[in-house]
Amino acid sequence: MKPYITVLTLGVNDLERSLEFYRDGLGFPTEGIIGKEFEHGAVAFFELQGGMKLAIWDRRDLSFEAKVPLAPPSSTEMTIGHNVGSKDEVDSIMEQARQAGATICDPAHETFWGGYSGHFMDPDGHLWEVVWNPAWDVRES
Repeated sequence: MKPYITVLTLGVNDLERSLEFYRDGLGFPTEGIIGKEFEHGAVAFFELQGGMKLAIWDRRDLSFEAKVPLAPPSSTEMTIGHNVGSKDEVDSIMEQARQAGATICDPAHETFWGGYSGHFMDPDGHLWEVVWNPAWDVRES
């Protein structure tokens, strides 16, 4: 298997609320919710860099599709890392997320390894890290 990931899908409790958070609050481009005509099919896709997409899908529908039991969500299962080019950008994005309704669980701060980062949770508890790593060259693509 080649490590080529094209879509990250987040199971959410309220598709409309999550759409508003990512589209209106964080400014992620999307065509909105599609697939409402299909049972278990309503989903929204957001364009990311390099052709990658973020999808939001009702947790119950994701459970049905994957044929796994619906389980309580946990914010400690994974983080989504958003790497940026400066400390100021970390601060700006953390504030944007807070204004959009995110829970700031770890305010931006200097890290032990020489970077700068903070963590927030989206309305469904998905954990995001906004981070500046001085060893990484982050450029718009």
